[in-house]
Amino acid sequence: MNNAFPPLLAIAAYSGTGKTTLLKQLIPLLKQQEIRVGLIKHTHHDMDVDTPGKDSYELRKAGADQTLVASDRRWALMTETPEQQPLDLQYLASRFDRTKVDIILVEGFKHEPISKIILYREDIGRPLEDMLDEFVIAVASDQPLTMKIRLLDLNQPENIAAFIAEWLKG
Repeated sequence: MNNAFPPLLAIAAYSGTGKTTLLKQLIPLLKQQEIRVGLIKHTHHDMDVDTPGKDSYELRKAGADQTLVASDRRWALMTETPEQQPLDLQYLASRFDRTKVDIILVEGFKHEPISKIILYREDIGRPLEDMLDEFVIAVASDQPLTMKIRLLDLNQPENIAAFIAEWLKG
């Protein structure tokens, strides 16, 4: 693994499978094990973390290329990318402070060449095989599957968190 930033682990699946739901369960479970978690979430939407009418929003909309909003409790850096280049996951990961996180969980980015756990629900109606590649370390499903890869129960987030903790130890 690259030592420039913490290890990346994607939680990847088709839309509607429950990536965000699982991550909301996994993060506190990992934190209970004293694993400091960073998160990169991929969205296909024209997202905005700022609120119209707030000063930071108005200043960013006025043309600032980067806007850092800070308080005593948190800060966030927003960077405009009008050239609409494809997302560079390695670059995004390099923005994290390695002294504050032990792992970066990545929601989405299912085609990136990084370790990943694939979530699969048959009722989504899409083929599991299309998501499998050499970087898949496990498949979490809500039903039994016959595969030569590590299988996890999608409805047992404690077991998935334990698997991630073991993987992280390496």
